[in-house]
Amino acid sequence: MNQRDRFAETIAAYSKHDWQLRRVLICAASMDLVAKSSDDVFEGVDPVVSSVDALWFARPSHDGREAWEIRLVGESPYALFEAFEADAEADFVKETLHEMEMRLIEYAASA
Repeated sequence: MNQRDRFAETIAAYSKHDWQLRRVLICAASMDLVAKSSDDVFEGVDPVVSSVDALWFARPSHDGREAWEIRLVGESPYALFEAFEADAEADFVKETLHEMEMRLIEYAASA
């Protein structure tokens, strides 16, 4: 399976469980591969060039919380999850999501 198909399969699996794609991190090689396909695998979300291929998903959670998950897209999938209170400060959410992204990148570099 190529990386474009891994992206599509991961997005489809998360969509079945009501996750919404919010952000796409993509390395240059994968960007070239995806650019060659005629369909919009990222559902209108503009990819951001990164050192890893990863997808950010979010969905409502229980008690008004919002769940976020970042998923490494590769042969060995890896994900980090966090749920935020409805009244969480935007700066706290942004900082936490950034920290999750950095942890995922560190994991990918060591794998």
